[in-house]
Amino acid sequence: MAQLRNPESGCPWDIEQNFSTIAPYTIEEAYEVADAIDRNDMRDLKEELGDLLFQVVFHSQMAQETGEFEFEDVVAAINSKMIRRHPHVFGPEGGRSAEQQVVAWEVIKAQERAGKSQPEGTPSALDGVALALPSLLRAEKLQKRAARVGFDWTDAQQIFDKLDEEADEVREAIDIGDADKIEDEVGDLLFVTANLSRRLDVDPEQALRRANAKFERRFRAMEALAESEGTRFADLEIDEQEALWQRVKKAER
Repeated sequence: MAQLRNPESGCPWDIEQNFSTIAPYTIEEAYEVADAIDRNDMRDLKEELGDLLFQVVFHSQMAQETGEFEFEDVVAAINSKMIRRHPHVFGPEGGRSAEQQVVAWEVIKAQERAGKSQPEGTPSALDGVALALPSLLRAEKLQKRAARVGFDWTDAQQIFDKLDEEADEVREAIDIGDADKIEDEVGDLLFVTANLSRRLDVDPEQALRRANAKFERRFRAMEALAESEGTRFADLEIDEQEALWQRVKKAER
């Protein structure tokens, strides 16, 4: 990486990069790791983990060039954090169940956040939830933080009622024809959906990835069915396409 970034003999593309331009690639590589896991492709996972590690090296090299930190500092920091967050393994505390560790982990993280410099203004239970997270994942994390201080529905039925309310507000915004209002209300609907996922102990990102994969699988199957019957899927009327969709669903069941 140091050679790639060498101003005299390195790669022009690598030399001109900075933290902001590389960040999207880092996020992309993390998703490609998750994709390889979803496909249970261990050979691909090995390669994608290497790509993700390369991102860590890339950022570390740029930081080293400005005297901020080096790759070794990154490794030392995560070592220290894991030891600090597992006192039942590396310290005198006794064993914990997985559930107890989840609770203790969050307590320790909260203590760590309290020890860091905070943004100006009143400290908040929501401090430290990264803005760069995917929006659905960030919604879940914001809701978890709020729930820790008691701001939460007591049962799932209340969330279903809220979903109905938000869906009605989307319809009202559509009737008005206000594009900004429609976007706002659709966002509220998605936010409540994320809350329902959390309440049901479902990872919303994983659930949506699963839904995406299902849709892609079924859509490709519809295209293949249309082609096997001598027609292009795009040339079919919507009711004919829907009929194919139902056939694919029935075949899956």
